[in-house]
Amino acid sequence: MILVTGATGNIGSALVRQLHGSGASPVRGLTRDTARAPFPDGVEAVEGDLARPASLKPALDGVRSLFLVPGMGADADVLTAARQAGVEHVVLVSSITVRTHPHLSAAAENLAVERLLQDSGMSWTILRPTQFTSNALWWAESIRKHRSIRVPYADIGLPAVHPADIAAVARAALTEQGHHGRTYPLTGPERITPRQQARAIGTALGHEVSVEEISREEAHRQMAPFMGEQTAHAVLDLMGGDVNDELLTVHDTVPRVTGSPARPFRQWAADNVAAFR
Repeated sequence: MILVTGATGNIGSALVRQLHGSGASPVRGLTRDTARAPFPDGVEAVEGDLARPASLKPALDGVRSLFLVPGMGADADVLTAARQAGVEHVVLVSSITVRTHPHLSAAAENLAVERLLQDSGMSWTILRPTQFTSNALWWAESIRKHRSIRVPYADIGLPAVHPADIAAVARAALTEQGHHGRTYPLTGPERITPRQQARAIGTALGHEVSVEEISREEAHRQMAPFMGEQTAHAVLDLMGGDVNDELLTVHDTVPRVTGSPARPFRQWAADNVAAFR
């Protein structure tokens, strides 16, 4: 039995579909509301809340492999509950910022969970994705209303990764041999700038999406009320204010692990074009 946490999220929902399609093992999806969980027929939906580890006992019953998205509860307690339930292997989603920007608080938190897992006595695989292609959904309202986006660092390209590719590597780690004790950096197949992303979304929509580059200061003023001063600065650093060679590096992990090429941003735009209409 494989338990997928975050099973209705960008990565988890894709992973549930891929695991179900592979038919490799029975799959169970963790959700806070099973009535609203759009799982394929044959996938067991079970209620539980990572913020309340005691609620996970039914979900963990009989589970041997766990896909864990951290930061949604008391991660130390979740890992303890998993170990006590007999879970043997955990695939953890961390972040490439553990390597590229270890001074950021979010990176430090991810590293702490990595170490908890490594010390847990369970076998592990750690995934460290870069920026998600799905971050472009931040622009959805602006594109729907104005056919435009206003962004800082419009011409700095990062190798954004499709969530379905993170899921594909997780599927391999959960169902195939050779991935225990491995840490995988995950990127898309190429660097892509916000300006190029807007062009790809426009192509999918059938009309131009214009780009206005704004200053870091203006972007921070817009972002801080929603995410706080410190987080806004950290996000802007990762968007282009503090990039480094490691953050810009394109890794071949996805094709090497899955046997399929990493999905380009234009595919994500085509897959999700309805969000921008």
